[in-house]
Amino acid sequence: MSDKKNSYPVNLLDTTFPMRGDLPKREPIWVKEWQEKKIYQKIREAKAGKKTFILHDGPPYANGDIHIGHAVNKILKDMIVKAKGFAGYDARYVPGWDCHGMPIEIQIEKQFGKHLPTAEVQEKARAYAKVQIAKQKQDFERLGVLGDWQNPYLTMDFKNEADEIRALGKILEDGYVYRGLKPVNWCFDCGSALAEAEVEYQDKEDLAVDVGFAFPKDQLPAIAKAFSLNQLPKSEGMAVIWTTTPWTIPSNQALNVHPEIEYALVNTARGLLILAKDRTEACLKEYELEGQVIATCKGQALAGLEFHHPLSKAHEGFDRRSPIYLAEYVTIDSGTGMVHCAPAYGEEDFKSCKTHGLKDQDILNPVMGDGVYASWLPLFAGLTIWKANPQIVEALQQAGSLLKSAKLKHFYMHCWRHKTPVVYRATAQWFASMDKKVASGKSLRETALEGIETTEFYPAWGKQRLRNMIANRPDWTLSRQRQWGVPMAFLIHKESGELHPRTPELLEIIAKRVEKEGIEAWQSIDIKELIGDEAAMYEKNKDTLDVWFDSGTTHWHVIRGSHAATLADASRNNPNERWADLYLEGSDQHRGWFHSSLLTGSMLDGKPPYKALLTHGFTVDGQGRKMSKSVGNVIAPQEVADKMGAEIIRLWVASTDYSGEMTISDEILKRVVESYRRIRNTLRFLLANLSDFDIDQHRMDPKDWLELDRYALAVTEEMQKELTAHYDRYEFHPAVSRLMTFCSEDMGGFYLDIIKDRLYTLTANAPARRSAQNALFHITQSFLRLSAPFLSFTAEEVWGIFAHKTKSKDTIFTEEFYQLPSINDASALIAKWDRIRVMRSDITKAIEFEREAGNVGSSLQAELQIEAPASDAALLKSLGDDLKFITITSSVNVTENASLEEIKVTVKSSSHQKCGRCWHYREDVGHDAEHPTLCGRCTSNLFGDGEKRHIA
Repeated sequence: MSDKKNSYPVNLLDTTFPMRGDLPKREPIWVKEWQEKKIYQKIREAKAGKKTFILHDGPPYANGDIHIGHAVNKILKDMIVKAKGFAGYDARYVPGWDCHGMPIEIQIEKQFGKHLPTAEVQEKARAYAKVQIAKQKQDFERLGVLGDWQNPYLTMDFKNEADEIRALGKILEDGYVYRGLKPVNWCFDCGSALAEAEVEYQDKEDLAVDVGFAFPKDQLPAIAKAFSLNQLPKSEGMAVIWTTTPWTIPSNQALNVHPEIEYALVNTARGLLILAKDRTEACLKEYELEGQVIATCKGQALAGLEFHHPLSKAHEGFDRRSPIYLAEYVTIDSGTGMVHCAPAYGEEDFKSCKTHGLKDQDILNPVMGDGVYASWLPLFAGLTIWKANPQIVEALQQAGSLLKSAKLKHFYMHCWRHKTPVVYRATAQWFASMDKKVASGKSLRETALEGIETTEFYPAWGKQRLRNMIANRPDWTLSRQRQWGVPMAFLIHKESGELHPRTPELLEIIAKRVEKEGIEAWQSIDIKELIGDEAAMYEKNKDTLDVWFDSGTTHWHVIRGSHAATLADASRNNPNERWADLYLEGSDQHRGWFHSSLLTGSMLDGKPPYKALLTHGFTVDGQGRKMSKSVGNVIAPQEVADKMGAEIIRLWVASTDYSGEMTISDEILKRVVESYRRIRNTLRFLLANLSDFDIDQHRMDPKDWLELDRYALAVTEEMQKELTAHYDRYEFHPAVSRLMTFCSEDMGGFYLDIIKDRLYTLTANAPARRSAQNALFHITQSFLRLSAPFLSFTAEEVWGIFAHKTKSKDTIFTEEFYQLPSINDASALIAKWDRIRVMRSDITKAIEFEREAGNVGSSLQAELQIEAPASDAALLKSLGDDLKFITITSSVNVTENASLEEIKVTVKSSSHQKCGRCWHYREDVGHDAEHPTLCGRCTSNLFGDGEKRHIA
């Protein structure tokens, strides 16, 4: 509204809030101020006595720089905690870190070599984790995340390590823990069992083989009888299996068939073959054989028959037999309908053989922890299983047992750390039983499934995902063969393998030592200190606890342990209260932290440790690809913060639907920057036009405001209700979308555009101007609080300028969502003005059409003739002379035309002169000889009583 030739003043105010955010330079200053002013502690003081909300942090691992996925996770948590604070809760957030386990051990091996003494590994691992935590902490704080950063929880803190041992003792006493031989996911590179969450699937090429188990002569009559034959037409024959793991053939101990599947006895040039009837045609085609089905029988008729091991002719060490067992898991989707059973290397195989009486000591387990066959295995001793695969196939060929060999690409288990194949391998491990009934009368599986039903899920599909995983999971392998981890601090009898009878008591003694000295105490403690003369008969268990038990018990050893004073309060003393209101992690944590926390909560408390679970998706690039250094599509949050500002990452997170994959690219971030500029410009307008406003001096009752101002506040109230409802449901992208619409359409494209004339051209204290400022003041109050959860730096910057007007404290984060003044008949007002806005849009289009045609200059040069149906005409006429301010034109004439359904707008260029101050084209420009460039309203506003506004 300024004109260099115009010497007459207008109310063009300014603000110290700059147009350019300069975020990369200024954000670190705010972070430092938050630290120095102890803002998190001030928030806690301000919220003391409010109902608590606890978002329990799923700990990131203390290794490596944070990536964009970490940023998404921490920013989402921060937005929720801040939104809950504004909603009136004492919303507490204690960040945490997972510190034990394999990745740090690998780093110690890389830096210092393998086979270090355990005590040295633990010392170096603890020091390494501290360095990593300090780096990650700095990056998280740089993202504007507020929390108790001076007092985070670490799973390696002595208190937490000790309480984790106590948790183990409790579930042991309650009957969940047992020791047994069982196939577990085993990584040869880790040299340890893996949790379900540590296994991923990738393509792998293997040799797939069809192998025959020869008929023993003494079994021929029984085989004939099974197929209802008096005798077999040939004595040579084979029961045929198909497998993609030839390396397990040396360990075969049985064959499995389904009791209800029909099996055929087929006469071929290779002798008699036993195949599933429905697979016979496909199999013979694969073997390039002609064949005739002689007889069929159900699988149950084959139970108990025995066949020669397929390598029995290759070496006498394989001269044994494989019995047929019945098993429901067998299918005919592929293969032969008969399954080779190596109980040491398959879950179903193990169950089948154990069910049929095979003892642990009789299970053949020749594959050692490094993937090499033991020295006692014939033919293949000393070979890794992968190198042995082709040699096994060759031996089968020479023994006459191979019917078919081919390469097959399939989806196979891999270690998530080493990206190398994982196998099932039977080892003596400690387990938590999923199905054993305990004192409660329920099993762990039943308790966990019931807990899922009482948990809220965001998004809702997470419920079925977690339920499926719990319903189908095997027993939990609690033990790991590591050095850097919380010990399963058991004393085991050297001969019987039994736990010491005083184990619960001993665990508490050990926990007290660990509380003072850390897990290192378990290495240094002398058994004699614990059990005296019995020491000679016992040895320390060397296993450590699965790291998922570390993080999965944080509700036990953090919320009620190390940080009980910080996170617990009187409302949590109710035994039916969950320990956290919300757990929030990526979608992989249905099989990770959500999963392990549910199981530990079910064992320790009989219920989940959380009320609700929120899942967010993974980040992908603009083409939907995962972030990968090799692809070169990694977007590092540190680089974005240094280049654009962390606020841009925060706005991107808030404006992205986290329920699916979250797409990020340089192009997307550029669009986010544009959105941020629109918000910043809106805030700057609000601040500038409030710079001469004092609410104590200039407060007006809303009933005395102009109608347009009351409408603007009614729209703000409606928007605030929408956003707070979204925040209650942890929905941010629709909230941001609505706030952006409010900025660009409700404010910038309508209200603020219209009131500029009133703000700039009326006298400073004109009631109509102060009316607009009253509305702007309350709009700013609401807008800042609603945007602060995600635009934290900007909201705090604005608050530093605006807060003196509110007599509020030095941070916006001690505030609550704003209580806007009540507007009478707000619904009717919104309905009325929504219709006016629709017509205004049509008017604006008509003006723009004439501008593009060169018929008018600015909209203020336009004079309008509007024809409208009766109701619209009456509505427009009710606005009186203020209609020209609403349309931002110099004059408007409205006539009723009953034949029209919509308004008709005629635009012509004004023939009057332009006022040098307000830029309106008016007939009375020059009416005062002393001020020849001014119109009548400007001379009145400058030298007279001032013009009167009624509506706009």
